[in-house]
Amino acid sequence: MGSRAAGRIGGIRGACSCGVMAKHCLAFRHVPFEDVGIFGSVLADAGYELDYFDAGTDRFDPGAAMATDLLVILGGPVAVYETDKYPILIEEIEAIRRRLVAGRPTLGICLGLQLITSALDGNVGPGPAKEIGWASITLTEEGRASVLAPLEGHPVLHWHGDLAVLPAGAKRLAETDVCHNQAFAIGATVLALQFHVELDPRRIEQWLIGHSIELAEAGVDLAVVRSDTARHGDATAAIGARILRRWLENLPDGDRTGV
Repeated sequence: MGSRAAGRIGGIRGACSCGVMAKHCLAFRHVPFEDVGIFGSVLADAGYELDYFDAGTDRFDPGAAMATDLLVILGGPVAVYETDKYPILIEEIEAIRRRLVAGRPTLGICLGLQLITSALDGNVGPGPAKEIGWASITLTEEGRASVLAPLEGHPVLHWHGDLAVLPAGAKRLAETDVCHNQAFAIGATVLALQFHVELDPRRIEQWLIGHSIELAEAGVDLAVVRSDTARHGDATAAIGARILRRWLENLPDGDRTGV
């Protein structure tokens, strides 16, 4: 299942450069340019080999989604409640539900947060306004004590119009005025982010082109997004890498890389 990431040879796991036996990460990717971004190097350094499941192209394998050491669910322009239009979402939600029940490490970003919420029978629906562009988030008390602490007062890239209600059993970590559920955690094995810290700022043009219709309809000034990305992108990417690295290190012993 999925398109192999660069550096994966023959599907055989071996030791990474840090001497740790490689583990496997599977990422659900919904549009080609919304990939793991700068998280890729963190995953490689932590001993993970990365594969993608490309929605709409690859055959979905629920067994692979369950067996992988880490599941990453990436963003995309579809809505979780549009299962009649995009039935692949039904398969993804069921696979995510099985992982969550089993307590398997799962990371959701943007649409990924909403899919995790739906898998937990939480509500996701259109928000009062689209939130697109760079702006700070407000961390909750739990957020300030979490891996997200370095984001306090720092701008992140927002790119969504739907809102997810905090699912049962989750701890809310961050909010904005528009979206009260910007991030949540479930124990040490589930982290969900509504915003993007995985973005490689050098590739922002792919996002601007790929989401051109949505941006035009929302009246977003592309020049502002470009300038804000130039101003904040590198620092946010460094923080994003730090967040992922710390989260991986904090996984329960049976799920850690040993880094």
